[in-house]
Amino acid sequence: MIWWLCVLIIAFLALCYVQAGAWFWFGAAVVWLGAGYAANVIAGFGLVIWALLLFVPMALIAVKSLRRSLVTPTIFKIFKRILPQMSDTERDALEAGTTWWDAELFSGKPRWNKLLELPQAKLSDEEQAFLDNEVEQLCEMVNDWETTQVWQDLPPAAWQFIKDKGFLGMIIPKRYGGKEFSAYMHSQVIMKLSSRCSALAVSVMVPNSLGPAELLLHYGTEEQKNYYLPRLAKGSEIPCFALTSPYAGSDAAAIPDIGIVCRQNFNGVDTLGFRVTWHKRYITLGPVASLLGLAFRVSDPDRLLGATEDVGITCALIPTKHQGVVTGRRHWPLNAVFQNGPTSGEDVFIPMDWVIGGKEQIGKGWRMLMECLAAGRAISLPSSNVGSSKFVVRGTSAYVAFRKQFHTAIGKFEGVQEALARMGGNLYMMDAVRKISALAIDSGEKPAVISAIAKYHVTERARVIVNNGMDIAGGKGICMGPNNFLARAYQQVPIAITVEGANILTRCLIIFGQGAIRCHPFVLKEMHATTEPDARKGLHDFDDAFFGHVGFVFANLARTIVYAVTGGHAAPAPQQADDEVDEYYQAVGRLSAVFALVTDASMFVLGGSLKRRESISARLGDVLSQMYLVSCTLKRYEDEGMQETDLPYVHWSIQDALYQAQEALLGVLENFPNVFIAGLLRFLAFPFGRPYARPSDALGMEVADAMQVAGDSRERLLADTFMSKVSADPGTYGEMALQLLPQVNMIEKRLKDAIHAGNLAPMPQSFIDMQQWISIAAEKGAINGHEQSVLAEFASYGDRVVQVDDFPQDFGVEADLHQKQESDKRKAA
Repeated sequence: MIWWLCVLIIAFLALCYVQAGAWFWFGAAVVWLGAGYAANVIAGFGLVIWALLLFVPMALIAVKSLRRSLVTPTIFKIFKRILPQMSDTERDALEAGTTWWDAELFSGKPRWNKLLELPQAKLSDEEQAFLDNEVEQLCEMVNDWETTQVWQDLPPAAWQFIKDKGFLGMIIPKRYGGKEFSAYMHSQVIMKLSSRCSALAVSVMVPNSLGPAELLLHYGTEEQKNYYLPRLAKGSEIPCFALTSPYAGSDAAAIPDIGIVCRQNFNGVDTLGFRVTWHKRYITLGPVASLLGLAFRVSDPDRLLGATEDVGITCALIPTKHQGVVTGRRHWPLNAVFQNGPTSGEDVFIPMDWVIGGKEQIGKGWRMLMECLAAGRAISLPSSNVGSSKFVVRGTSAYVAFRKQFHTAIGKFEGVQEALARMGGNLYMMDAVRKISALAIDSGEKPAVISAIAKYHVTERARVIVNNGMDIAGGKGICMGPNNFLARAYQQVPIAITVEGANILTRCLIIFGQGAIRCHPFVLKEMHATTEPDARKGLHDFDDAFFGHVGFVFANLARTIVYAVTGGHAAPAPQQADDEVDEYYQAVGRLSAVFALVTDASMFVLGGSLKRRESISARLGDVLSQMYLVSCTLKRYEDEGMQETDLPYVHWSIQDALYQAQEALLGVLENFPNVFIAGLLRFLAFPFGRPYARPSDALGMEVADAMQVAGDSRERLLADTFMSKVSADPGTYGEMALQLLPQVNMIEKRLKDAIHAGNLAPMPQSFIDMQQWISIAAEKGAINGHEQSVLAEFASYGDRVVQVDDFPQDFGVEADLHQKQESDKRKAA
């Protein structure tokens, strides 16, 4: 009897695992009952009872006509009753953009070939030339210290170069005078600019992100495109977009700014339009913009447009010189000097044809914004944060390699190596996410959930990198000045955390809240069925979706059990995968099945209240996010030729992400409202305890060591960032010293016998003392002329890196003011 029941359980799991069709279930049941009868396990009345228990439910489920008449109507009524009401703005947000790899991760069985077969992101010859020339020239014109301390903005020459060379029209098609760059090129440009100067990157980034150009491209009338896009491309118009209000920040859909439909004389003609009142803040480029994109809510009390008074959110373009537009003074976000400030207007009349897309797009502004944000959020902030993080990692990893304390390079201390490992491992994964997310957009996707994941996790990891860099640099990191490679990044990293959806909001409400509905293979179909006007079609659609959903749950239950018992080794990995990373593909497959099962359990137990249980929703979003981050890292490793020297970064970043995903899952179950279901799910998912651990200390040391060695692996980690060709640039000092360090070490090793014999003092750790030591060594003939030159150059660069800046009693305010006044005079002349 026991063996017979075991066969039943195994057969059930197998059929669920492969999602077998109805006839396979019937056939398996017949074979199982026949085996029991032949082995005298059951007979007579028992056989009849077992047959009824199996075949009646099977028939009710497998025969659609029976199911739709006897079972589905009751379930459908219950579902419609418990389904929470959804507002139009919620629906627009949910349906914006597309699903991509996120849907595969929700499936419980990701198809790796779909990801790995995408071609590697590459630049065209034209794009590469622009990156190597115009972008390089622009970076040489600017540095963070002068923008913040002298200009409080970009230098005028840099602004003019930006306009003349088409930086503001990177996303605009060539037929309108733009560059028509790919999403990947857009990302590369922003990353490189960010590795030089934050204000520079933001000033170029914003016009090419969510704003007038993007909205015009997708929704503008031909007349609007033909007029505005050429002007935006050549920089004769500086755009901004105003969405955020003092009382509608993260809840942007609740904007109080109102446009009342009316008729008014405009340029001598009776014109249908809006009388708009708005108060907006945090508007990047607002203080210098000539063209204001404005989101406001349309009210039509006189029904001039139709039968509805509350028409909805609308987007319009308004010249900032238009009567009534008030451009406010500047905000000062954490000492960043990109142009940012408020804008307002009271009863400003604008004609109907200023609406982006014309009259047909009135009331559709929220969906327009959500669609564009779905793509733009995956490029701008991930790219800028990767760029600044690469700059911080470059400076920090070089500094620790040659900076000595206790006669030992500080990069050899385990505490420092632990921090370095976090910096290097996170940076490798961040850059992978940046590249693959841009690749998705170039492949035609508008990945709403993935863009939220990229924004949240890249900016959070940038915060980790900068904080660890500051811990390592110590006193050098906190003393402001042109010689400091950390302070501005440390000050400004919270800015990226707050914009384009504050990170707390993004984690708690967007990633899983949107993902659970959009990426799940059946939930959105079930929801759409409840709003279907044709009752019969609605019932049939719901029937297909609901019972597909049931099969999906049982398939993931079976996968969860099988993967748990086999330690994940039963999960598939792509054939072309490197043996070094096979287990990571399988780990994501295992987590995907568990995640899908726990998601469905959460929706079943919590229902509509799940969106209010933000801690649970956030942790489920963390699991989805970590799986995406691991996927991007694996794709990057494959794309870059599976470089063996990159494996420390790959192993560290993936092991860290798997551990975080595991802990997030356990956090969900530990706080689950149904203790029994939580305990059962935990047993099914992790019957032998936690399968994933944090990266080991030994692995962290490998990462730290790799970061401190000039070579191909370090260059891949820091690729495509700006390095000044001017040797006197403070940003180059550390890198120049690091390049010389191998020769210095060889010289020191050669002199070891002379030092031990007492013929020469040990090389001092102070670079100032080192200069005298070099002269003595040369006088004694211990080093030749070339070696003397190498050591002197190394000591010079090293000393410049170690030194910090100091200032007059007034911090040079008077001198800076005089310099700016002289510059303004020259400009006026």
